[in-house]
Amino acid sequence: MSVGVEGLIAIGRIVKAFGVRGDLIVQPMTDDPERFAATRRVFLGRYADAVAGTGTVVGEATIEDSQIDGRGVRLHLASVPDRTAAEQCVGLLVMIPKDERLELEDGRYYVDDLIGLTVVSSAGENLGTLADVMRMPGHDVYVVHDHGTEFMIPAVKEFIKAVDLAGRTVTVELIEGMRG
Repeated sequence: MSVGVEGLIAIGRIVKAFGVRGDLIVQPMTDDPERFAATRRVFLGRYADAVAGTGTVVGEATIEDSQIDGRGVRLHLASVPDRTAAEQCVGLLVMIPKDERLELEDGRYYVDDLIGLTVVSSAGENLGTLADVMRMPGHDVYVVHDHGTEFMIPAVKEFIKAVDLAGRTVTVELIEGMRG
């Protein structure tokens, strides 16, 4: 049975093999790396397939052990018995079904829920589409595309006034010069 990547979200990317027993170092793509300890079933998939939302997963795996480590999260998967098998996994995404995501606090959103939202000013003007979320040390930055142009908005309460996932909009308050 093949499983498609649609309906799955990435929680990490395998960046290297570790040791001889097949452990993997995973770069978390989540604010809560502890979530790997509570997760048992994951899917492994290729980045390009996940971005395109097409293709099938490389495999389903069971997490037997996970530890947070200075390099990321160290996982041992039942289907990866040795270093040779682990090296074959480098570059793959670790994914879970979207309905298994952790609940977020009010005012926090998953990036994939924000991408594609219509960005409007507090006066109701359509400013474009939220195309990307850049992770920065102090705060995220929303990248907005509007008919071939691009501008960025710091994701802070001074500029982001409301996020309406059901209505598919982000309401913002811009300052002069922000749109270029």
